[in-house]
Amino acid sequence: MHRIGLGLALAVAIFTSPSSTASISFLADGPAAGEETRRQADLYDQGTDALDEGQWDRAAAVFAEAARLPGDRADAALYWQAYAQNKLGRRSDALATLQDLKKRFPKSRWGNDAAALELELRGARNVRPESVDDEDLKLIALNSLLNTDEERAIPMLEKFLQGSQPPKLKDRALFVLAQHGSPRARQIVADIARGKSNPGLQQRAIQYLGMFGGEKSDELLYEIYSSSNDEEVKENVLHGYMISGNRRRVLDAAKSEKNPRVRVAAVHQLGVMGARSELWELYRGESSTEVKAAILQALFIAGDSDRLLEVARGEKDRELRAAAIHNAALTGGKTGDVLVAMYAGEKDTEIRAAILQGLFLQNNAHALIQIARTEKDRELRAVAVQKLSLMGNKEATDYLMEILNK
Repeated sequence: MHRIGLGLALAVAIFTSPSSTASISFLADGPAAGEETRRQADLYDQGTDALDEGQWDRAAAVFAEAARLPGDRADAALYWQAYAQNKLGRRSDALATLQDLKKRFPKSRWGNDAAALELELRGARNVRPESVDDEDLKLIALNSLLNTDEERAIPMLEKFLQGSQPPKLKDRALFVLAQHGSPRARQIVADIARGKSNPGLQQRAIQYLGMFGGEKSDELLYEIYSSSNDEEVKENVLHGYMISGNRRRVLDAAKSEKNPRVRVAAVHQLGVMGARSELWELYRGESSTEVKAAILQALFIAGDSDRLLEVARGEKDRELRAAAIHNAALTGGKTGDVLVAMYAGEKDTEIRAAILQGLFLQNNAHALIQIARTEKDRELRAVAVQKLSLMGNKEATDYLMEILNK
């Protein structure tokens, strides 16, 4: 195995030396989110998991690190850091953390929750970690009571949401209310979805409106979307529309939304919903290259290889053509034969290279060998051979051995 690998490496070296390798560019990914912001999001998720598992020491440490990083979750991280410190009985540390939150983020959505926790801390005596199991049992009892005596259960669930329970248990309480459907239960969920309380649960409330929706939930989601300037809230509403299957609202957002990031999010949700005809309608009327690229990605998610191949053949913008080729190749099926036919008639070197990359992504050794045998351009032939050297299947290996034995 090692000898064959060495021989293949020699073959690749012959065809990809600096003097013979083309300088062929490919579509670069768009600008990634800042490393520190991604790190903060990862730490925040780790901290939430630690809270749900009652690992207060770990939660306090992880949220403290997350709060030091730039990003839109620093205020939430400070709140949960104080929460975990309280569970550990470190009341003075928790109060200091809350003061830091108030100083750094005076207009934070977590201000009310922080104020409530501060009141609890200043009145607390002999603070000890609570039993998560007991809270679980309480929630089960409340769920059962809701089916028999909602007048008593709903205020208790509302109080449960306003208390200092871990995020996982609050989420479960919200879920119970969301599926109940009584006017008061719906009002509580609506207030959270609007961001009036429990900011950490807003995303879940919006999701549950989509899940247990109906006409009233749709109207509420539209109200939230229309009145908000928060990108994340708008994206959550679009996700809620996807869950409820409301293509019309998502398509409207994809057409009329002024915020490019939110428009792209709407396009993505159309892809998840399999809205092929809507996506194609958007593509034909779109002028933004960025949004067109997002539509091509959504067409891939929707599995529309025919439209992707149509763009690959007829689009004038080189980068969009390359993106369409990439996404069409990933859908598999008949696209390999179409791409080979396109390659034969294509004159643009970068597009031909994009087709080779697409065939490589398909693991289509047969097509790459077919091209390598007939390609007159030494640089492109080297690219095809290099792709084959990375595949590791028998057909590719046999062809590379054939080259070595010449």
